[in-house]
Amino acid sequence: MPAAAAHPAAVPGLRRNMVTICAMTATIMQALDTTIANVALPYMQGSLSASQDQINWVLTSYIVAAAIMTAPVGWIANRFGRKRIFILCSAGFTLASVMCGLSQDITQMVLFRLLQGVFGAALVPLSQAVLLDSYALHERAKAMAIWGMGVMMGPIMGPSLGAWLTETYSWHWVFFVNLPFGLITVMGLIIFMDETRLDTKLQFDWFGFTALAIGIGALQLALDRGEQLDWLESWEIVIEFIVSAVGFYYFFAHSLTTKRPFVQFVIFKDRNFATALIFMAVIGVVLFSTMALASPLFQNAYGYPILTAGFLLATRGIGTFVAMMMVSRLMTTFEARTLIAVGLSLIAITLYDMTGWTADISVRAIAINSIVQGYGIGLVFVPMTTAAFMTLPDHLRTDGTAMLTLVRNVASSIGISIVIARLTSGTIRVHAVLAEHINPFNDALQMPNVAGAINLNTDMGRAMMDLIVSTQAQIIAFSQDFELVALVTICAIPLVLMLKSTKAAMRAPSTDHATVME
Repeated sequence: MPAAAAHPAAVPGLRRNMVTICAMTATIMQALDTTIANVALPYMQGSLSASQDQINWVLTSYIVAAAIMTAPVGWIANRFGRKRIFILCSAGFTLASVMCGLSQDITQMVLFRLLQGVFGAALVPLSQAVLLDSYALHERAKAMAIWGMGVMMGPIMGPSLGAWLTETYSWHWVFFVNLPFGLITVMGLIIFMDETRLDTKLQFDWFGFTALAIGIGALQLALDRGEQLDWLESWEIVIEFIVSAVGFYYFFAHSLTTKRPFVQFVIFKDRNFATALIFMAVIGVVLFSTMALASPLFQNAYGYPILTAGFLLATRGIGTFVAMMMVSRLMTTFEARTLIAVGLSLIAITLYDMTGWTADISVRAIAINSIVQGYGIGLVFVPMTTAAFMTLPDHLRTDGTAMLTLVRNVASSIGISIVIARLTSGTIRVHAVLAEHINPFNDALQMPNVAGAINLNTDMGRAMMDLIVSTQAQIIAFSQDFELVALVTICAIPLVLMLKSTKAAMRAPSTDHATVME
């Protein structure tokens, strides 16, 4: 295939629009699969005759494979061509999705989920790089808004779509839903996308990749299985943390001393990009940890049915969608750092509001809070990704998109592990404190409406009281987790001062040779 420019320009009009659509469908496929299978796990467990520990590998295998293979995306795309790799990964991901839906036992399922993770790792960073190359500098806020809709709304809509498909059809359709997206992506890329120039002199840093893969893989395993195995009380988790630390040590030691490191550390010298990595980590923690908390909160503590819980989770996507529709225009008037600060403030305010939620909270109040929080996430995400690549050289763009994706994935795993661990320990701790007050000397228990309904002298009465205490303890533990995430968000707000001005770049037409404007 003949080589084109180092970073090909999308032809104006239909051709560029079709490339944009293909990049979006690839992004949606990968983003959906991070969460869509979660709600179907109980149905898969029975169908595949798997234990609870075995069925969790359906999630773990995908996460670990995707995390490991995200890092080399930049090198692979530069060496073999972005179009060729994009088509290969899209086709491979689609085929692996179909095979997951056809799996007859847990071994086949885990194997095909591993393949899904391997092929899916490249879809998000490559789609972002393609859109960045297809739009002029002053249009990139619009491009990142389009791309961000898939990245941010996929995880939010995944549980709702997964619940509907599983309940209406079967769990197999959680994977079959990728087939039409995959076919559109592959055919569109073949017809409309131009190839990039190949760098055949690039040598692969096998030692650096192996060390980083071991570090990331062991860390992901420890984070994913830590809650089940009681963290450092388990030798498996201790060993995984040690192996991860050793892997990262050798990776950094090797990369800082070799002439051709696996990861091009020069990207971290760009102040905007380095700051954006921090904001991406915060978004990963906020988006995924709150989603991991909200689902059990709505279903277990509040008693909502799965479809209602899915609807409430989806309302955050409405706010994100609205923000991303508006933010490209807002960036022509306001600095990216101003929008990011406003967005983080909205997220922190809504998280603080969630610390006061009880079982009596109305669906309307939850929906309004979620919409505002989603709007804040949209205000952060698009300006942050736009500012990240504003000053980064073109030849480092694919490496940069891969690093942003990797940071978001690792940060989300860490965030989920921390909040779930705190939820479990917090529930036990608060339950013990509340239970101390369940005694004959507590005047509140002598009130007619309590004493008449719950007789602590009977087994049924004690069981009912324990259920009430457990529910209240869990709600308080949820509030403590939301408070922690709010503090993390607040601490990130001052970092907006590190970003450079973007207003001039968003207003003036770009002279970037790699872009053809409409």
